[in-house]
Amino acid sequence: MFQKILVPIDGSPTALLAIDRAIAIAKAFGSSVTAVYVIDPYPFTGVGADFAYGQDQYLSAATAEANTAMDAARQRFAAAGVTADTRVVESHAIWRGVMEAAENVGADLIVMGSHGRRGLEKLVLGSVTQTVLAHSRISTLVVRSSDEPAAAS
Repeated sequence: MFQKILVPIDGSPTALLAIDRAIAIAKAFGSSVTAVYVIDPYPFTGVGADFAYGQDQYLSAATAEANTAMDAARQRFAAAGVTADTRVVESHAIWRGVMEAAENVGADLIVMGSHGRRGLEKLVLGSVTQTVLAHSRISTLVVRSSDEPAAAS
């Protein structure tokens, strides 16, 4: 049913839960799996030139964070006996990087975690998952932490 699964990760506990779901699906259908970590190379765009001095330091820290998250993902896939391709990519919007990665690998399923942000936190930080859902033309499975409160109806 699903031949190519994309798992966007960010090092969070919900991303690890998404990896576990992707593992189960990959085993059930014999799917190939690609895990992707998207780095925004210019997070300070529009803030002003005063922040340009920190660009190299930011990219270095972001790359280190991405590599740590990818190492954890590789270990989780390997422990489950699932071979997964891993990629760190750059995009000016995380959701766009996820969509481009899905297209590049020919994914027919995206499995991603949601932090379940609400209210002001969601307004300020946004929701990558919600934006991916709004733009995706392929099936997308959203994995939530079991300790998140249910949304009010």
